[in-house]
Amino acid sequence: MWEFETEPEFQEKLDWAERFVREEVEPLDALWRHRVFERPVDPVLARIIGPLKQQVRDQGLWACHLGPELGGQGYGQVKLALLNEIIGRAAWGPVIFGTAAPDTGNAEILAHYGTDEQKRRYLQPLLDGDIVSCFAMTEPQGGSDPRVFTTRAVREGDDWVINGLKFMASHAKWAAFYIVMAVTNPDVDIHRGASMFIVPGDTPGIEIERNMALFGHEPPGEGTHGLVRFTDVRVPAENVLGGEGQAFAISQTRLGGGRIHHAMRTVSQARRALDMMVERALSRETRGSLLAKKQSVQNYVADSYAELMQFRLFVLYVAWRIDKLKDYQAVRHDIAAVKVLTPQVMHNITQRALQVHGALGTTSDLPLNEWFSGSMILGLADGPSEVHRVTVARAVLAEGKATEGLWPTQWLPLRQEQARKKYAEFLEPEEASK
Repeated sequence: MWEFETEPEFQEKLDWAERFVREEVEPLDALWRHRVFERPVDPVLARIIGPLKQQVRDQGLWACHLGPELGGQGYGQVKLALLNEIIGRAAWGPVIFGTAAPDTGNAEILAHYGTDEQKRRYLQPLLDGDIVSCFAMTEPQGGSDPRVFTTRAVREGDDWVINGLKFMASHAKWAAFYIVMAVTNPDVDIHRGASMFIVPGDTPGIEIERNMALFGHEPPGEGTHGLVRFTDVRVPAENVLGGEGQAFAISQTRLGGGRIHHAMRTVSQARRALDMMVERALSRETRGSLLAKKQSVQNYVADSYAELMQFRLFVLYVAWRIDKLKDYQAVRHDIAAVKVLTPQVMHNITQRALQVHGALGTTSDLPLNEWFSGSMILGLADGPSEVHRVTVARAVLAEGKATEGLWPTQWLPLRQEQARKKYAEFLEPEEASK
């Protein structure tokens, strides 16, 4: 049975979340948009967001990406997608609901691969929202391609010593701990030769050389994406996550979830852009009529609605497959396809909304400019779209089959010949012989 309905009990929670985000969370963005991950939290902000987080917990909607044993509800990806469509409306939404990146991915890694002591020391404070973390994987010379990583970790007695330079390490300047990917065996393939390490943020040898700001999102000089150098950074052997040589497998588990969660939140932002487009079209009059009466604007609205609905359904389908198979690798090419579509849909809809708003749309008085630039960032985050297209193409081609003869299988003369043979007993003898 195919259904497109949400069970009543969970719909009630979604309705509550919709009101809560609009009335309580979105106002935070108006005043403190760029202070979402700042640590330590400003005392005034702490007095505001603490009770809001508690309301979310009281509703059973805190950290819904995790199972009950870790403080979440174990709702699964489909319900998380429906919730993220609401949470993603506000920059503060993921923080208030305990689903902020990169902490969500790092929490999943610790939940799957961390020891009991690591969970106590790092995971629980992360889930409680008391600390933030950093995922230090990419490097300036090779981006997200681990085959060219140069950061090394060498075993010395009971310790590992890490040396290297990491790039775009989000929230490095506030992080209580880093999860660092380093090459531990350069003599084997990177899929078996790299490991993940928990590195406390106060470990000697960590130097943030620069904090880079994303254009359109952060004030210059106040960026949250670190260029971090590790010089003889020493951590105990037990700080390896999942065992030596498991970094690639761990990172794919983490990034698979992160990519689909980006898409879930993008649905909400694209919907807001469409809502703003409609509002402007119904409010602004020019050359004797409302913008809503202009055919070009009507085309913008129609195209945006169609793109958004297709994208939303695809995201929900991929979320359903993840819940069904419980294996990110098995859904890898679908996640990659969603990743390719995410920046495209966001770019197209926000560009149209910006155009309908005219000069006002280009200013920082509206969020459209930030969303538009964010669409380009989404094309690079968690791996460039070009790489994901290759993943999709390879999977689709692998399921295909080459024709065995000279002509394509859909060549009409060939199909007619096959059909005549199939229905020979019904055809006239002379027709069957043709």
